[in-house]
Amino acid sequence: MAWLFARVMHHLDGPVLRRSRGRRSVTSAITGLPIVELTAVGARSKKPRTLPIIGMPDGDRLVLVASNYGQKRNPGWYHNLKAHPGCAVVFRGQRYEMEAYEADGEERERLWELDISVLPSRNHYARRARDRRIPVMVLQRAQTGTDHREG
Repeated sequence: MAWLFARVMHHLDGPVLRRSRGRRSVTSAITGLPIVELTAVGARSKKPRTLPIIGMPDGDRLVLVASNYGQKRNPGWYHNLKAHPGCAVVFRGQRYEMEAYEADGEERERLWELDISVLPSRNHYARRARDRRIPVMVLQRAQTGTDHREG
C-alpha cells in the first residue's frame, strides 16, 4: 500500500484537492485519512511548493509526520518547513496561514501515538527507516510575535 500512496495517490490528490477547494481527495475517499494541501516555501528554491499530505488534527493544530514511507531520508517538505516555518494549508475547504515547528520530548511522543492510532503503518515505516528518527511537525495558526507552542 505504501508503494501505491508514494507513487500514485498523491498525484491524483493534488488536482482533486484543487478542484474541490480542499474539500475532497482520492486518498481520503479510499482510506478516510485527513488530507491537507500544504504550501511551503522551498528550502533552496525559495519558491512555493504545494502537495497533499496527511494532516492529523490536534485541536486547532495539524500534525504532519515526516515518515517518507520509511525511506532513509526525510521528505522534502520537512526540510522546507524547517528552513521556512511559515506555510499555508487548505483543510476541509478552508485556507489557514500556519507556522511550523518540530515537536520533541513528551509532545512528540503524544503526537506520534495520536498519529499511529489512526495510521498504524507508521510503526512499520519507523522500523524501515532504521537509524532515522521520524520527525513530527506541528502546524499552528500563524500569530506574529509570540511563541504559541504547547508546553
